[in-house]
Amino acid sequence: MALQKLQTQLILPLLAAALFALLAFIVAPNFEPLALDDAQRQALSADQVAQYQIMADSYSLIRRILLSAMWLCLAFAFVRLLSRFIFNFLFRLRKGREAPTLVRDIFSLAANILFAVLILKTYFPEMPLGALLSGSALLGVIIGLALQDTLGNLFAGVSLHADKPFDVGDVISIGKWTGVVESVTWRAVKIRTFTNHVVLASNSSVAKELIEVCPRDNLNARLVFFNTVYSASPAKVIHVVREAVRETENISRQITPIVRIRDLGASGVDYEVKYWLEDYARYNDTDALVRQRIWYAYRRAGLSFAYPTQTLYLERPARDGRPAGSSSAVMERLSAVDIFAPLSPEELERLAGKIARHVYAPGEAIIRAGEQGSSMFVVHEGVVEVQIADNGRPRTVATLQEGDFFGEMALFTGEPRTANVVAAEETEVLEISHAAMKHLFDNDPELAESLSHTIAERRFNLAAQTSVAQSDEGESDGLLTSIKRFFGLD
Repeated sequence: MALQKLQTQLILPLLAAALFALLAFIVAPNFEPLALDDAQRQALSADQVAQYQIMADSYSLIRRILLSAMWLCLAFAFVRLLSRFIFNFLFRLRKGREAPTLVRDIFSLAANILFAVLILKTYFPEMPLGALLSGSALLGVIIGLALQDTLGNLFAGVSLHADKPFDVGDVISIGKWTGVVESVTWRAVKIRTFTNHVVLASNSSVAKELIEVCPRDNLNARLVFFNTVYSASPAKVIHVVREAVRETENISRQITPIVRIRDLGASGVDYEVKYWLEDYARYNDTDALVRQRIWYAYRRAGLSFAYPTQTLYLERPARDGRPAGSSSAVMERLSAVDIFAPLSPEELERLAGKIARHVYAPGEAIIRAGEQGSSMFVVHEGVVEVQIADNGRPRTVATLQEGDFFGEMALFTGEPRTANVVAAEETEVLEISHAAMKHLFDNDPELAESLSHTIAERRFNLAAQTSVAQSDEGESDGLLTSIKRFFGLD
């Protein structure tokens, strides 16, 4: 596309140069007066010699005009080609972006004027260029007075390019407008706002305004405000929000988000979270996503937002992050988990009364590889993806649907997590804790042996699908020993 545009820009001046060359070297010589020798001059009268000299001078002038026009066209094409090479190739190669339009325009204007002066001085040495330039000074003053605003924009644009307060692609705020700089010309700065409107601010007005600049190659910070009730521990709130925000898309991993108390308000504790963006032009979407993640994190942690009211009211405890009760849906879900097959209905009911329900937003990590854990999860609603690191990038190796479970080895043996499990959509999971299982084992120590056989059989069947598995009996004995040690049943 750029090559096609360059070809279009060069065709017209090259065609004009070819036309002038044709006239100067082919057509014009046919009309050149023959040179007179001394005998011919003596045979002519003085008036005839004068007329002949006028014809010769006219021909010479026309030919010089044609030649100078030809070279001016060639110079114009050369300047365009040179400008392309310098600003679209060398400048981009060194700076990684296109040169400002104003710089290219000034370069082209200065180069064209320089070539024009050299060509005119070559073909018209008798022309008093100094006097011509001096005579045009008065005309320049008149034009300058008539074009004060235009020239003001031009020189303000030159000043902006000299100081370089911002570049194309930066987010800037001028007056009431905020947006991304799209171009800087000799007349105006073009800004595209975040509502997709285009604002043209004249260079002279920009030079007079206070400008807030957020460079695109810089980590620019944002603040989001939230609150919670006074009963919530500040340490817990700060930890929950920081972990929720740091995993959000477009937030830099180079700097850990900062969560701090902003004020002690009338209805609750006011907080702020400060984070740094990789692409500041997307700050509106990122701010909204951060607020969403805080809401989900609050719900899982059993935290509440402070309401701006002084009315006393009673509120039932939120179910998220707290015991889920023994609803029929939870009982049905647990009874379908094969590793809990050895449990009696009464034991399932006691277990259901001690599990917790958590809701995760799409893209949130439920567990992370390498973390220590002592609980397992059952997918109650939604879909999750099991991911492992592949050359530093996450790769999905399995997708778990409703009724599937994960993390059982961390629950029964305390093994570290071996993979990341991420919510593919809004997902509710049931968390079965170490304390809940210990309560069952304390009441029925023989249950540990039954569960170890069931888990070992499941692991044996899974391993047999991919490789040669070890003895089921040996697996069961080793697993039973680990369970007893982890739950203190020895």
